[in-house]
This record gives sequence, C-alpha cells and structure tokens, in this order.
Amino acid sequence: MLPWNIEICDVTLRDGEQTPGVSFTCDEKMAIAQSLDEIGVEVIEAGFPVVSRAEKECVAAVARSGLDARICCLARALKPDVEAALDCDVDMVSIFVAISDLHVRHKYHKPREAVIEDALNMVEFAADHGVQIRLAAEDASRTDPEILIDMYRRGIERGATLVSFADTVGCLTPLETHSVVSRILDAGPFPLCVHCHNDLGFAAANTITAAAAGAFQLHTTVNGIGERAGNAALEQVLVALHFKGGVERYDLSRLQEISRLVARCSGITPERMHPIVGENAFAHESGIHIAAILCDPATYEYVPPELVGSERRFVLGKHSGRKALEHVAKAYGFELSDDEATWVLEQVKQKSEGKCCVTREVLCDLLRQVREGGGR
Repeated sequence: MLPWNIEICDVTLRDGEQTPGVSFTCDEKMAIAQSLDEIGVEVIEAGFPVVSRAEKECVAAVARSGLDARICCLARALKPDVEAALDCDVDMVSIFVAISDLHVRHKYHKPREAVIEDALNMVEFAADHGVQIRLAAEDASRTDPEILIDMYRRGIERGATLVSFADTVGCLTPLETHSVVSRILDAGPFPLCVHCHNDLGFAAANTITAAAAGAFQLHTTVNGIGERAGNAALEQVLVALHFKGGVERYDLSRLQEISRLVARCSGITPERMHPIVGENAFAHESGIHIAAILCDPATYEYVPPELVGSERRFVLGKHSGRKALEHVAKAYGFELSDDEATWVLEQVKQKSEGKCCVTREVLCDLLRQVREGGGR
C-alpha cells in the first residue's frame, strides 16, 4: 500500500481549549506542544492570539521554542487578528470565514461576496508578510460546494497555501464526507484540510474518510476534546492511519502518555470505553476471549496494546473462566490447585453478579483465603 499523502495539524491547544471549562497555562501548552512534536505531528495550532495578551504571549512562546513542527494560530478575517498572529512569529496563520447562508445571514449582515472579499484581502495581507496561510471555511459542510470551490480557487490565487473544510457542527456522515471532499478535489485539486467535529460521533471516521478521498491536512485533538462533543481524536486518527493508510511515521507508543498529560491539564479524563486510550480499551473479561488471547492476542485484539504504549489487562468477573483466573493468580504469585481455582472462581462470579467490582485487592483477599485454607 502506498501511504496516504497526509499531515496532521493538532488543534488541542486552540480548539481543545475551547472545551467548556478548559483553560491551559502557558507551561501546560508548552508541555503538550513538546509531546505532540515528539510524536511527529507536523503542525501544531497553538492558540488564538487576539483573545488576550496572555494568549498572544503563549502562542509566541510556543512558536519560538524550537520545535520541529510548524506552529500555526487562528485569526478571523480581520486586520487586528492577523496582525496579532503575525506578531507571534508563527509559521502559519489560519484565517477563517463562514460563508454558509446561515452564518452570512446571522453573523455578518452583508452580502456573501463582500464577506469573501474581506477574507481574501486578509489572505493577501498576511501572505505579503511571508507566512503560510490557511484559508478556512467555517460551516463548510452546510455551504454550497461550488461556492467553496470558487473561494478556495481565489484564495490560492491571492496567496493561500492551504484551504480548509470545517464540519463545524459535526453534521456529516462518512459517505457524505467522501462525496463532498471528492467533489472539491476533482475541481481543484486543492491542498485541502479537514476539520471535523463529533456531534454525531463521526469526527474520526469523517477525518479518515476525507484522507482516503485525498484530503491532505487532518485536524485532531488529543482525547478528542473540543467544543460540545469534541473533535476528531488524535489517537484514533493516528492508529487508523497506521493500519488503513499505510502511514507509519508517527510514534504511537507515546499516545498513552500524551492522553494522560492532556487529561491532567484539561481536567477531562477519557471515558472508559474510549478507543486506544480508555481504561477498557485493552481490558478483557470473557473467559472465551481470554483463553484465546493467551494463545494468540490477535484473536481478540486488532490493535496491539504495546504499539500504542498501553498494556493488556484481564478483568475477572461473571464471564471469566479458569484459564483467566489461573493466569491472573500466577501474576500475583499464587499457584492454585483445581479445587482452589474452582472455589475462587465461584466467589468471583458471585461477587460480580452482586455488582461488586473484583479489584486486585478483592481478588488477592480471596487468594489469601484459599491459601490459608479458609476457602476450601
């Protein structure tokens, strides 16, 4: 398989920080940016400089920190925004504008052509200062593709390096994403970026689908944090690229580490069932599954946990079997006879059915009981 022609722009420090209640300190932004750089992320969107003086200083600090990644920041199609971005010494300025009927009507109160021309003027102004420009269409998923194509073409003529398609309200399905991305690229081709939100739960799927259709820059956030239901999760997108897109240049072994870092900084822990980094992502209880995994992990694990810096975990409960119990008990230093294993397994099933979580402490207590003869 030829690897897909893609790069990652992680927007944790900007869109991720727009998660309600989340704010990163400058030190936290620096630590997250360093971790993203070590993974191999090509572009890091460091923030929105015009928001505050502290935000501007932090974006500039990230831009001047000597990372290998190109540093990007956000700006509306307004001269003060663009000037604030240029002051930060970033490599790329993302100038965004919404041109859907709904947004033009309620946000700008002037004709769409005037809105587009204002944005193109800011593209030209920023390009004259020697930075890369990404012309981003907010609410692109609810905009006529022909209007987008026309703006993208004119944007590149005025100096834009990249053009961006945002599914701002997360309303697309993967099939719809493939259709619209293909239509845009057939008209270009354009160096297209995709920015997907997760309102319907399709953000990572839509991002990967767009890559398969030819999109170049893929936007992600660590743990999928972001406005409302969040964004395409970096860990899901990178693992999917590895297995489905032939892209193997990212250091996936650091995914658990950066997930924990962002969880600490944001105060938002991924849910237990979250792919790749959730507590249960590599946890197994079913006796049938565990027996097979002990022979060959690939029987019930498509993603090897060690690939992404994680570990396999066996959880004992009502669905567990003797092999799982014996394996876990041995890991804790206990060798069980057949009778002992039968008794402990019965206790495990009873506790589990009674909605008692069979933690390591609970299991070790049972194992000590059987060793001391109290359970036989």
